[in-house]
Amino acid sequence: MDFASTPAHHANLKVTSRFDLSQRLVALLEKGEAVIGGIGNTNFDLWASGRRAENFYMLGSMGLACPIALGVALAQPRRGVIALEGDGSLLMQLGSLTTIAMLAPKNLTVIVMDNGCYQITGAQRTSTSVSADIVAIAQGAGINLARWAADEAMFESLVRRALSEDGPHLIAARIDDKPAVATTERDPSLIRDRFMRGIGAKT
Repeated sequence: MDFASTPAHHANLKVTSRFDLSQRLVALLEKGEAVIGGIGNTNFDLWASGRRAENFYMLGSMGLACPIALGVALAQPRRGVIALEGDGSLLMQLGSLTTIAMLAPKNLTVIVMDNGCYQITGAQRTSTSVSADIVAIAQGAGINLARWAADEAMFESLVRRALSEDGPHLIAARIDDKPAVATTERDPSLIRDRFMRGIGAKT
């Protein structure tokens, strides 16, 4: 795929299903990639799409999926690492994009599910529903391989490229505001320990 052909802004992109994209993502993970799921519906649908020991399900810490994924990527440079985040959470931690760009971990991909609202707290609008463009912000921060996925097929293509080529990458997709399919278990110690064992950081 030619990145130059990717749509420049989210206004005219297809609205996709978060759960469908999460399923497509999990199906493409074949090399023990670590996935850090941001709080709320993002990690709920990740949980429902395939329970992997390499998945970390964030509980209550809004905006920290990218910083945690960055730490994992730096600690394990041979492992693909994905931060799976919502637009509202990422907007609370935009500075992480500048740090990712500066440190430039080749194995890190940020995937942003953008529905233009803080869905889990009452569907209050985020700035992406009006004017903010996550991809443009990421590119401005220095993440050159930041692109919108126009539809499901392009999402899969961008994920495959991110998993096979040096990054960092950022992939953003417009999603609907449907509720998550399931709810993640609420045991922080269990989530932490299983993830650490899954990436070989704990026996």
